[in-house]
Amino acid sequence: MAGRRGPIRAGERVQLTDYKGKVHTIVLHEDGHFHSHRGSFAHAEIIGCEDGSVITTSIGYDYLVLRPLLTDYVLGMPRGAAVIYPKDAALIIGQADIFPGATVVEAGVGSGALSMSLLRAIGEGGRLISVERRADFAEIARLNVDQWFGRRHPAWDVREGDLADVLFELEERSVDRIVLDMLAPWENIDAASHALIAGGLILAYVATTTQLSRFVEELRDTEGYTEPRAFETMLRTWHLEGLAVRPDHRMVGHTGFLVTARKLAPGTLTPRRHRRPAKGAYAGEGVWDPAELGEKPVAERKIRRVTRDLKARGEFLESLRRADET
Repeated sequence: MAGRRGPIRAGERVQLTDYKGKVHTIVLHEDGHFHSHRGSFAHAEIIGCEDGSVITTSIGYDYLVLRPLLTDYVLGMPRGAAVIYPKDAALIIGQADIFPGATVVEAGVGSGALSMSLLRAIGEGGRLISVERRADFAEIARLNVDQWFGRRHPAWDVREGDLADVLFELEERSVDRIVLDMLAPWENIDAASHALIAGGLILAYVATTTQLSRFVEELRDTEGYTEPRAFETMLRTWHLEGLAVRPDHRMVGHTGFLVTARKLAPGTLTPRRHRRPAKGAYAGEGVWDPAELGEKPVAERKIRRVTRDLKARGEFLESLRRADET
């Protein structure tokens, strides 16, 4: 946003929070007025106040006035496509090691939520190339991002079209990080390999386990990347009131999986995995191997012990039943 410090100015977006926690977001105008069932006040009463002030309405209700955080803005902004939640955006910035001055390629843009976090991380000295197939989504993203920063960010380059075409147009080994938020990220691995520097990182954000598995296996088949890492994050808030301190009943659970891998130097092959997959394990043919699904083998001794214990328990219960009958 244009203003992050100092007195609140006309044209800024602010959040009004009442005593119940209900939030209203407004854009301030010199001659504007706020009206609700809790009374009204002129925007001019807020303009010039410090962030974190309290404004009182015409009928005596108080509202806390704060500039919204980026997380607030992302969750409340207009959207054409679903946004990447702040919890995932934060993880992407950290796990992809997005650093000031980095050259990053992002696809797709959606409504611009992740773009804002990436731009803040790379700074004005970096470069973010955001690729979006749909012109209408790209336009919404431009509007959202421009409103947050108060202008077009100098490091942002929004392109409409196919990601592979954009990546192959870039100079070879000129991109530090590639972030893929798309349905079939594995279709762009070759193009990503062309653009990424040695040691560069590719990250895919996918919603389902089938996408996760397909991307990982396609990445492994190139033998040009380190072993992929996959993870997700779940956010649970807490209820805090006196001695009633407990987890909230609702939480933001699964939103997506993140997969990361780093590109190897040219001519380098990734070290062979110690345990090779069973033949046909990924083609849906042959016999499923529990080990390939991450299941630990069960020792025969344990099976015998469990069987013995269950039989003994059954005999004991049967003896009790007979005793009751007699």
